[in-house]
Amino acid sequence: MTDKELLAKVETNEGLTVNEIKRYQKLVKPQKHVYGKYGTLKRKYLEDKGLDWTIENLPEYLHCVDKQAEDIYNILYAKLSTSPLYKRTGEFMEDYRRLTAMQHAIDEEILNELIYTEEVV
Repeated sequence: MTDKELLAKVETNEGLTVNEIKRYQKLVKPQKHVYGKYGTLKRKYLEDKGLDWTIENLPEYLHCVDKQAEDIYNILYAKLSTSPLYKRTGEFMEDYRRLTAMQHAIDEEILNELIYTEEVV
């Protein structure tokens, strides 16, 4: 199938095979979208698994992932800040260590719940 035939097939909304979709994506340069940290990680994960083409509106989905990650971060930060494990002591280095540990814990939770799952809503 030539490139013109492939483009005509896309315009008529005929079903495409996986290989045709990949050829079409190379043929038609996609619009650049900028995502945050977690949207970019999710996009990379989906690309590695070969699932990025199965999501109908990928840019909107990835922006939603960024928003969800921000919401989760804010909720967990507020919750963990009151924990004795992460409370401030008044000593700079100890407070910095606790803050870093809390940020790593929150980051791990977001990665496990949002990024490294194949469940796409």
